[in-house]
Amino acid sequence: MIRVQYFARYREALGLDGEQLAWEPGWRCLDDVRRRLLARGGAWEVLADANLMCARNQELCALDTALAEGDEIAFFPTVTGG
Repeated sequence: MIRVQYFARYREALGLDGEQLAWEPGWRCLDDVRRRLLARGGAWEVLADANLMCARNQELCALDTALAEGDEIAFFPTVTGG
């Protein structure tokens, strides 16, 4: 099992704070999970955002960061200020 959290406009677009996903043996990195979620279509395409940021176990990381069963991952947009 892994826990996936969605923040800011991703949470709003998906109508979810987060979810648990059954572990899939083929998953190697965060991008594998993101691609699985994108395959749902519709609102999930928000995760194709070029500015998508992510974290693994509450540490910022890249989409190619290794993933392990039991991890918590998060997807969120970049934060801008003015």
